[in-house]
Amino acid sequence: MTDILNVVCMEMSNSTKSNIALTIDGLSKSYGEVKAIRSLSFTAEKGEIFGIIGPDGAGKTTLFRILTTLILADKGSATIEGMDIVKDYKQIRQHIGYMPGKFSLYQDMTVEENLKFFATLFGNTIEDNYDLIKDIYQQIEPFKKRRAGKLSGGMKQKLALSCALIHRPNVLFLDEPTTGVDPVSRKEFWDILLRLKKEGITIIVSTPYMDEASLCDRIALIQDGSFLDIDTPKGIIAKFKQELFSVRTDNMHKLLKDLKCYEDISTSYSFGKDYHVTFINSVDEKRFINYLSQRGHSDIYFKKISPNVEDCFMLLSRKIQP
Repeated sequence: MTDILNVVCMEMSNSTKSNIALTIDGLSKSYGEVKAIRSLSFTAEKGEIFGIIGPDGAGKTTLFRILTTLILADKGSATIEGMDIVKDYKQIRQHIGYMPGKFSLYQDMTVEENLKFFATLFGNTIEDNYDLIKDIYQQIEPFKKRRAGKLSGGMKQKLALSCALIHRPNVLFLDEPTTGVDPVSRKEFWDILLRLKKEGITIIVSTPYMDEASLCDRIALIQDGSFLDIDTPKGIIAKFKQELFSVRTDNMHKLLKDLKCYEDISTSYSFGKDYHVTFINSVDEKRFINYLSQRGHSDIYFKKISPNVEDCFMLLSRKIQP
């Protein structure tokens, strides 16, 4: 019986390992005195959309450049589908696709020339994996003779994604792919990613847009090179235990100062046209509104709301501040 249990446990362990697309353990990287990433660790499962969510300068691009074998980490290790990013970098490059944040295709070459060039690099033709990029490429095919540098932001984005997919990678790295494009193009791009997920491709995507977090299976919130939390979007939101309120008045500039002077305020920060606030104790709504009125505020809007990922990020980032 003991032998049977050992075999079952080994099979379960092997099955779990075989489902892992990416593992990183304690990755760190510094540029002189600047610590870009600090002992980062996580795993991503095959076929998962895993989001790295954080502001500019948080360390997302450095992490991606390490994982795509472009630079070396100072410490730590990582494997992609069981291959070590240092020892097996040549093999890894055949199995991954990478779309950097900055448009880096040949701007003097046409759309068609760029795609053929990248297919040739991997020993393929456009026809070999056309089924994978068909839905994307058909949107830019009418402009296939146009130079890449003359495309709109959304079209450049689709061309870069097509080039990253042309060799049918198992793992796709997308570094802030929707930055600088219009809302319609952003939605179209995420629709494309959801279709690619159905093809079994593991997608590691970074973004500064907190609203895109809900489109990922799991996310890691990153700030100053460190992960604040790793969980599903719903899991992260569920950890927000404080009551959250939205407040707005006729004088938003003065409101910020007055919120900081209110003795029972725990946190307050700008969120769109409102301020989001939490309180140290249960809020006395009448007392709080009266406080604002006495300081000259009118048209007071005050309402309890549900937190989102951005609220969680703001709370977590404040907790680690020195």
